[in-house]
Amino acid sequence: MESGTPTSQTSTRWKLALAALGIVFGDIGTSPLYAFRECFSGKHGAPIVAENMMGAASLIVWSILFVVTFKYVFLVLRLDNKGEGGILALAALVRGSRAAMGKIDKTWVFGLGLLGAALIYADGMITPSISVLSAVEGLNVLSPDMKEYVVPAALVIIVLLFMIQRHGTGKVGALFGPVLLIWFSTLGILGLKWIFACPQILLAINPVSGLMFLVHEWRHAIPLLSAVFLAVTGGEALYTDLGHFGRRPIRVAWFAVVLPCLVLNYIGQAALLTLHPDTENTFYNLVPPGGVLPLTLLATAAAVIASQALISGAFSLTTQAIQLGCIPRLRVLYTSSTEKGQVYLPMINWMLMLACLLLISIKQSSSNLFPAYGIAISMTMTVTSVLFLQAALNVLKWPRWKAYTVSGAFLLVDGAFLFANSLKITHGGWMPLAVAFLMVFLMSTWRWGRARLGKRMEKASIPAELLIEDLERKGIHRVSGTAFYMCGKTGGIPLALLHNLKHNQVLHERVVLLHVETLDASHATPDERYNIEELGQGFFLLHLRFGFTETPNVPAALKEFLTGDFKYEPQKSTFFLGRETYAVSRGLNAWERMRLVIFAWLTRNATPATAYFSLPPSRVVELGAQISL
Repeated sequence: MESGTPTSQTSTRWKLALAALGIVFGDIGTSPLYAFRECFSGKHGAPIVAENMMGAASLIVWSILFVVTFKYVFLVLRLDNKGEGGILALAALVRGSRAAMGKIDKTWVFGLGLLGAALIYADGMITPSISVLSAVEGLNVLSPDMKEYVVPAALVIIVLLFMIQRHGTGKVGALFGPVLLIWFSTLGILGLKWIFACPQILLAINPVSGLMFLVHEWRHAIPLLSAVFLAVTGGEALYTDLGHFGRRPIRVAWFAVVLPCLVLNYIGQAALLTLHPDTENTFYNLVPPGGVLPLTLLATAAAVIASQALISGAFSLTTQAIQLGCIPRLRVLYTSSTEKGQVYLPMINWMLMLACLLLISIKQSSSNLFPAYGIAISMTMTVTSVLFLQAALNVLKWPRWKAYTVSGAFLLVDGAFLFANSLKITHGGWMPLAVAFLMVFLMSTWRWGRARLGKRMEKASIPAELLIEDLERKGIHRVSGTAFYMCGKTGGIPLALLHNLKHNQVLHERVVLLHVETLDASHATPDERYNIEELGQGFFLLHLRFGFTETPNVPAALKEFLTGDFKYEPQKSTFFLGRETYAVSRGLNAWERMRLVIFAWLTRNATPATAYFSLPPSRVVELGAQISL
């Protein structure tokens, strides 16, 4: 809830809009570097004639208006999961809404969320590579002799970009907004200059120009659509970063700066190519030769910021996926004491860096990367449209005719772009799809293995009531202090407790069966966070619940909730954890055996529960056990 005077509220809103400009719009803001050029490049490019310039600009402008403005800015941004956005948050929101209405859970909804998340990782490899390469290729325009320095310069920038990730974006984040404001202003001014030189190009605002362009150039229609789609890549970032800024600042930045400047620049590039059909690089030739170097430096800064935003988004998505149980626990470092969204995951960082270096080294130019670019994003947007239909019915409570009409329009446009990009699969588009489906396989295998393990653990445990009744009859020695044992949702006695009792013949005076649950919502409400039940004989069943964007800090939660007579005392508490090894059961088919082997490998390489739940290492006891899966 905003507070303060109207003046202070307005000031805060504009500051957030400036910050959103730097973080959210970097990717779509670098699209003018290559999108218009690709409509007329290569053997499938359209002929360079005046009518086609107008038609290409019209297609780009109306794609931005429909896909980004209408779909994402107006509608999808309304679907926040307690303030959080992103495709996993949307899938969780739909599932939660259906559960609240007593409807059956649709497992394919969460499956689509997993696919969308996996596609983000594939995009995370290509976007930094193509953005940085496109920016540095301004050196080719400056001097043909500098062509040999383009790839080395791009590799150095990529390495530096990923090396600074561990320091977090807090110290440099304040620069992002002003730099992108300069960038977008430059885009708009350069475009306006050429529009004045060729004012008839403004007829591109008429959508009929774009439709006629596709009809006249039907032989090139599919490659044209895949090139036009490049202008809307980055639109999905508006929803992913919703939790960082809120919808109002994102909308203000879009309508006040980004949309008008992008439209002016694309129409300006069309005007330039109309007047000078022999121009090879339409973007860098918007300026005279003396302005190429400064524009290259500014474009490189914008590309780095665009890459930074996507990398940070991959980190945030990974933390959500860990919390939702989609991937194993990974090491997460929090790089800011005040901003919860600023996280750093070393494994994800170095994997993305290695992928970018390999792509740049192999492909050598941004043009060679375009066949692999677009397919992952177009599929992500299509998945979002399918989930939007479910959200419109279950969250927004739209009438069925309205939900199906709007979603059908989205799917029609997204389907056309997806089909156009699918023709790139044999020319390199297979690579991001292979990465995405590998991630889906690993995530689904992890969830399948965890579910199978949970059933085995539940079967091996015994009801708490039986153990408590047995303790009433037998005199088991009790020692002072509190023991916490991690358990399942039903509160059955975990194997770690049974093993401890079997081998040591002793129990603490207070035994807490602790169940930690991650909800489908981004944040747990005060009523959901905690409840405790006394079972007798010093046994308690404690449930702690966290949202999927919250850090599951168990000691901090215990200190907050356990007060009064039952107070959490760190120096008198011991956490007992099970460290299981897995054996593969007989009678399984080859497919199941392979998945179990992969699940066991993922488990061995996961971050220990001690670090994940922020447990004090000196107060943790691990008890081993072998479980047959």
